[in-house]
Amino acid sequence: MIYRSLEATPDNFGPCAITIGNFDGVHRGHQQILRRVIALAREESWKSAVLTFDPHPAKLVAPSTAPRLLTSIDERARMILERGIDEILILPFTPEVAALGPEDFVRDILVDKLKARAVLVGSNFHFGRRAAGDAGALEEFGERYSFETDIIVPVVWRKRVISSSAVRRAVEAGEVSTACRMLGRPYPLCGVVTPGEGRGSKQTVPTLNLDTKAEVVPKNGVYVTRTRESGAGREWPSITNIGTRPTFDGRNRTIETYLLAPLAGPTPADITVEFLRRVRDERKFENAEALKAQILRDVARAQTYFRRLGQAAPAK
Repeated sequence: MIYRSLEATPDNFGPCAITIGNFDGVHRGHQQILRRVIALAREESWKSAVLTFDPHPAKLVAPSTAPRLLTSIDERARMILERGIDEILILPFTPEVAALGPEDFVRDILVDKLKARAVLVGSNFHFGRRAAGDAGALEEFGERYSFETDIIVPVVWRKRVISSSAVRRAVEAGEVSTACRMLGRPYPLCGVVTPGEGRGSKQTVPTLNLDTKAEVVPKNGVYVTRTRESGAGREWPSITNIGTRPTFDGRNRTIETYLLAPLAGPTPADITVEFLRRVRDERKFENAEALKAQILRDVARAQTYFRRLGQAAPAK
């Protein structure tokens, strides 16, 4: 169940084990905390809950430093519920919420309203006005207001702490394989299929052109991808180019996907492109024929990748 304000939150929201944060990307570090929340709630016959914020607090208190987000608030909520959490409160982050001192936040929201019996957070957790409260302060408040506090250590992959910032940096650097490991799934771009200039069907290879509202987009280049049709169940192995089409002196950034299996039906209107592996940088070729030859070499590499995964099955 999702609640989008304190006023909408029922009196029986708790007792609960709850975690607090932005959960952008719902990466493996977040997933570990969610598993702990669910396990503790089941042990004590409580509800499992998440408190998150919309918009991201930095957009209000420090807009010039607010991060580009990996996921929308609705995407985050969906993924959190899919992992077994009972309740989510999406708290509107207003000037009034930002002005709450750490103890006011704990007493008025966590204890009185949400009836928290256990609060689980990461070791870098901060809360309250000007982020004055930290994990140590939360433990002190737990003793004062009779709730258990559990501080979760970060998840580390290849000596790198998994965080939303680390995933964001990996995606924007084109390191999509690293992002996959940190997220526990491929990084997706969702959007609508829009008409292109027709060059692909006439001069190189036909593609689906993605128009996305995503804030974080992989670095320009060619990628092995998987393309899914939203809501219809069809999916295809694919290869995707992000860039400005320098061979044709393009200026606007485009996302063009070539399907490696037959379309077998109408062109999809909405798609999700999942980024699996980087193939190469985008570069300018002498002419369309040279570009097409390179695309076919890229396709061969992608097909080899899918064969190794045993995923080169026909489109569904």
